[in-house]
Amino acid sequence: MGTSQSREGLEVTDSDSDYEEEQRYEDAQTPSGSHSTDVDDVEAKLSTLKLKYQTPPSSAKPQTPLPQNAVRLYLHIGGNTPNAKWIISEKLITYAFVRDTENDQNDTVWFLTVGSKVRARVSSEMQLKMFGDQRRVDFVADGVWALKFPSDDTYRSFITDFQNCMFENVYGLECTDENKVKIYGKEFIGWVKPEAADDSVWEDAVSGEENPSPARRTNDLMEEFEEAANGGVQTLTLGALDNSFMVNDSGVHVYRNFDRGIQGKGVAVKFNDGGFRQQTPNKALLMRAETNMMLMSPLKDGKPHAAKLHQLDIETGKIVTEWKFEKDGTDITMRDISNDTKGSQLDPSESTFLGLDDNRLCQWDMRDKKGIVQNIASASSSPVLHWSQGHQFSRGTNFQCFATTGDGSIVVGSLDGKIRLYSTSSMRMAKTAFPGLGSPITSVDVTYDGKWVIGTTDAYLVLICTLFTDKDGRTKTGFSGRMGNRIPAPRLLKLTPLDSHLAGPNNKFHGGHFSWVTENGKQERHLVATVGKFSVIWDFQRVKNSAHECYRNQQGLKSCYCYKIVLKDESIVESRFMHDKYAVSDSPEAPLVVATPMKLSSISLSGKRRV
Repeated sequence: MGTSQSREGLEVTDSDSDYEEEQRYEDAQTPSGSHSTDVDDVEAKLSTLKLKYQTPPSSAKPQTPLPQNAVRLYLHIGGNTPNAKWIISEKLITYAFVRDTENDQNDTVWFLTVGSKVRARVSSEMQLKMFGDQRRVDFVADGVWALKFPSDDTYRSFITDFQNCMFENVYGLECTDENKVKIYGKEFIGWVKPEAADDSVWEDAVSGEENPSPARRTNDLMEEFEEAANGGVQTLTLGALDNSFMVNDSGVHVYRNFDRGIQGKGVAVKFNDGGFRQQTPNKALLMRAETNMMLMSPLKDGKPHAAKLHQLDIETGKIVTEWKFEKDGTDITMRDISNDTKGSQLDPSESTFLGLDDNRLCQWDMRDKKGIVQNIASASSSPVLHWSQGHQFSRGTNFQCFATTGDGSIVVGSLDGKIRLYSTSSMRMAKTAFPGLGSPITSVDVTYDGKWVIGTTDAYLVLICTLFTDKDGRTKTGFSGRMGNRIPAPRLLKLTPLDSHLAGPNNKFHGGHFSWVTENGKQERHLVATVGKFSVIWDFQRVKNSAHECYRNQQGLKSCYCYKIVLKDESIVESRFMHDKYAVSDSPEAPLVVATPMKLSSISLSGKRRV
């Protein structure tokens, strides 16, 4: 099946023999563990040899000082096989940060070089992971490498230089406090100096039940159902009522919701049955108590924008209307659509939805001004959606994705990495605009209560807390007011360098989501994102816990590497949690549904307690 803990932990399998084999594999690849292939164990063996063959004191030679920037270089070999291990590549080698041109461009950027063996552009794609207690960093550069430093000072100096070079590569400015304030803004001290940020809001978010100790490796992922998807899967749309839906090249396929996942009903709406004149939709939106679905197809030039969408009546299985996007008599496009609120798809009277384009944020109304919408079968031209409210921004916002809260507040992610929060009362001006970290936001999600936002980038996920205390001492979210200068630092969710390498050189994170809650007072339990053949699951409570071991001995923004992996045989299209009403008594979470081009799998999390 391919479900596992983070690869810092154990592979979870269904048989004892498989379990033991995966345990050997995981211990072999875990640099911070106690297996004989660990970097520290290799170090210990070297120390033993030095003691065994130590030169007698009478003939001892004066100790030669180490060269500047001296390190020991390790290479991880064996990939994901049981024989995977760390080996010493160079016992003594020097590193350097050098400026050079990239891809014959005129601009120069910083590279990390380690002797003649490593040359990598300093960037988040290196997935640098710190082990402060071991004076070591791991990273990806055409392989998985580790550097071991001779002292705490040399380790800290490397980390500082690396972060300074990355800042300059991203923003084109020298990494100074003045330039950080220029980029991030004076309110965002947590982005400028994470160590000086107010972390109290993260502490308040953690209940007394959270256990900060590392989780024991348990077989707590269980696949319940697996369904054929017949290829060409474009998108997965989960319902909170009876059915969920999968869109592929041939049509919309219907699945029945159960408390253990989804199962096919053998019912499908075929696109070639008539009434559909676009290429395969890549976005589907449930409406009107999940009896209708809006289907949006990209333009034929390969861009993600759409000029029209189709309305599918699920009960009759017919495309009933082809809608056109238009404003002030001019055809326009949309790159994304969303329900007005987190739960509005359950409203039987719902007639509006939200739209997003590069420089537009708006609400569309399906109620025709003339009082009736033409049927697609008799219409000579597509009816026009009514622009209910919204704003067309000046060029440069470069919106990419958006999502809504339970009360209809809106979070928008942009190409420049910014994440903007809009209140329910205005789409014209963001109440809060979080600065980018240098990577485009490709998808966003927000908790039902609006207190937490997750943004997905190619190399990591960024988790933001929107809570703040206003001048009157009231706790609010950044959707309802300006957050001032007490904004907590974000946290990053990352893959370990080894997992990032195993995911493949061209695989990128996409589709980061919280688990699905539509009830006030309930808290989402997990986050999930997809990269290559991996669905990666984080425990939300653990991520928020400042005492969690992932955050020890880190410099800069805190990064969490504690996750579980669902591994599939082919690249994953989408991973989403079902609505929390489908959680059962022996599980802390509703099932996770994972879609690949050929299969849909439902996976449950066990209710076993961590100890």
